[in-house]
Amino acid sequence: MIEQQSRISENNIVWQPSEQRVSESNIKKFSEQVGIPVESYDRLHSWSIEKPGEFWSEVWDFANIIGEKGETAFVPAEDGAMLGAKWFPGASLNLAENLLRGDGSRVAVYEANEQGVQQTLNMAELRRLVAKAQAGLRMLGVEQGDRIAGIVTNGLESLVSLLATSSLGAVWSSCSPDFGAKGIIDRIGQVQPKVIIASLDYQYNGKPFNIRENVSTVSKELESLSAVVSLSETPELQVESGVQILTWSELLAHRVDEPTFTRVPIHHPSYILYTSGTTGLPKCIVHSVGGVLLQHVKEHQLHCDVKKGDVLSWYTSTAWMMYPWLVSGLASNAAILLYDGSPIRKDRIGILWEIAEEIGITHFGTSPKYLDSLEKCGYEVGKNHDLSALQAVLTSGSPLISEQYDWIYNTIKEDVLLESISGGTEIIGCFVMGTPIHPVYRGEITCKALGMAVDILDERGVSVIGKKGELVCTQAFPSMPLTFWGEDGDERYFNAYFAEREGIWTHGDLVEQTTRGSLIIYGRTDNVLNPGGVRIGTSEIYRVVEQIPQIKDSIVFGFPIENDEEIVLCIVTENGEVDEDLANQIRRNVRKKASPRHVPRRIYVVKEIPYTNNGKKVEGAVRSIVRGQEVKNKASLANPECLREYATLAERSYV
Repeated sequence: MIEQQSRISENNIVWQPSEQRVSESNIKKFSEQVGIPVESYDRLHSWSIEKPGEFWSEVWDFANIIGEKGETAFVPAEDGAMLGAKWFPGASLNLAENLLRGDGSRVAVYEANEQGVQQTLNMAELRRLVAKAQAGLRMLGVEQGDRIAGIVTNGLESLVSLLATSSLGAVWSSCSPDFGAKGIIDRIGQVQPKVIIASLDYQYNGKPFNIRENVSTVSKELESLSAVVSLSETPELQVESGVQILTWSELLAHRVDEPTFTRVPIHHPSYILYTSGTTGLPKCIVHSVGGVLLQHVKEHQLHCDVKKGDVLSWYTSTAWMMYPWLVSGLASNAAILLYDGSPIRKDRIGILWEIAEEIGITHFGTSPKYLDSLEKCGYEVGKNHDLSALQAVLTSGSPLISEQYDWIYNTIKEDVLLESISGGTEIIGCFVMGTPIHPVYRGEITCKALGMAVDILDERGVSVIGKKGELVCTQAFPSMPLTFWGEDGDERYFNAYFAEREGIWTHGDLVEQTTRGSLIIYGRTDNVLNPGGVRIGTSEIYRVVEQIPQIKDSIVFGFPIENDEEIVLCIVTENGEVDEDLANQIRRNVRKKASPRHVPRRIYVVKEIPYTNNGKKVEGAVRSIVRGQEVKNKASLANPECLREYATLAERSYV
C-alpha cells in the first residue's frame, strides 16, 4: 500500500477508477449508445461539439426525457454565432413532469436540519404535495409565464413550491431569507412576482430569526404582488391592501393527489437566477426549461455518474445556482437531501457527515471553504463516520487547492471520485468537470464538459496550453440564458458575455489548460493581480496562506502605486494579531510555493472578511473601498458592516 501511494504521488494522480467503475458507468453506456469508445474521451468530446444536434439529441434519449422532442435538434444561427441558435424548435416538455418521474414508492427527498434528518418522502408523497400546492397556486390566479418568488430556506416547502410553479409553466425565482430587505428588492423586485412564498421564521446555528419586517417591506415595493404565502402558521404581516395572506396549510387545503403538467416550448422560461450584484444591481438571468433539464441530466448522469437509487446532496442556499442543480437530481431517479441550517456547529462539527452516514449519501456536494474549515478544526471525517455508500465528493464556489485534494483522500475516503466543477449562474451548469472514467490529478479539474466548446485564450486571442488565459466558449449550448430580465435585457446580456470577443462567450475566469486536457483555475479575471505586468490569480496566494494554521481566513487584492500595484493581504487570525514572525512565515511560504512576484507587500490583520450572500469572497468591494471608491451594492453582501475597517486600511500600520 505504501509503494502504491508513493507511485501515485510521483505521477500526481490521487485517484484512479477501477475497471469495474468504468465499465458500469453511465458515460460508458452513453458511449456505446453513440458508437464512440469511452476510452477516447477527447474524441467523444470533439464529436459532442462538432455535431451538437446529434449529441444533445442522444442526451435527450439517454436520459429518457419526458416530452415531445420534435424532428430537429439544432438550428444554427444564420450568422454562425452563438446567439440566435435554436435547440429542439419543435419540442414541448415540462420541467416538473421530468423531476416528478418514477416509481411512487422510491425515496425522493430527505429533509434535515441542525438536529439531523427530520423526514423522508417517497415520490408518491412528493407528487401529492405538489398537486395540492399546484391547486393552491391556481386558486391564486397563477398562470403560465407568471413569476413566483421564494424567500425561503432549503426545505421541503420550498421544493414543493418550485415544482408546483414549474408544473403550471410559471417561472420560479428565489432568495435566501438571510438577505436583507434591500437585497431581496434588488433581486425579485426586478421580476415583479405575482406570489411570494416566505420562511418568516427560521433557525441558523441554533439561533432563531424572524424576517416579517423584511417581507412586509418587500411586499410593499411589488406592484405585481397579489398574495403572500407564509410557511409559518402565524404570519402577522403588514402588507398593502389587496394583497392576500395565507398560510402553507391553507395553500395546500385541496383534495387532489396527482398534479397536471403544462408542457411548454423548450425555450420557455423556467428560472430567474441572480448574479452576486457587487458591481451594481444583480443581473436577472432567465433560463429555459429545456436548457436547464438537458444540461443537468448530462452533468449528473454522464459526468457525476448519478444513477437510480443514488442520494445526492449539496450544501446550498436557495439563492445559489446549486439549488436548482440539486433539485434536478430527481430527473435522474436519485433522491436528494434538503438541508436547512449551518454546515458546522461547535457542538456538532460533523452534522452533514452524520446525515450522510444515516441516509447513505452517494454524492456529497460542498465548497472548498467548508472543507477547509473541517481541516482546520482537525475533524477526521472518515474515522468518525461509515461512508461506505459515498461514491463522489463534488466541490464548487471557488478553486479547490492541491493540498485539499490530499486532505480529502487522506481524511474522508481513499476510494472516491473527487470532482471540482466550475461554471456559473449564467449557464446554470458547468464548463469544466470530471468523469468516473478519468484519473484525478492533484489540484486539477479533470476535463472540459461534454457539449461545451471550451477554450483558453491569451491576451492576443490565441488558444494556449500550459499558459494562463481566459476561459471562453466558442459554440452555442442549450443552457445559455434566454435574456436578462427587464428593459434592454438582450443588450445587457450581449455586453456581459459577448462584447469583449465577437461571437465568443467570455466567462471571466483566469485558467490554465494542461497538456493532458485538465484545467487549473486561478480566480476571476476582474480580480487578477498585475504586479510588474505579470498576471496572478488570487487563488494562487490563498492556497498557500490558508494552509497556515494561525490564519482563519484571508483576502488579497491589488493596491495601485506609481503605475504599478502592490499585493495587499488581509488576514483573520485566532488571536486577532499578526507579528513579524507570522508575516515572515507567510512571505517565505508564498515565495517558495508560488513565486517571488506573489509575495504580499503589505499584510494587515482584520476582524472579518466580506462575503456575498452566496458565500464568495468579495475582493472587488475591498479593492474599491480601500481606493476610496463607492461599493455599489452592499445589499449583496452577507456582512457589509465589516467594510468599515477596510475604509481606513491605508492609514493603518502593516507588517
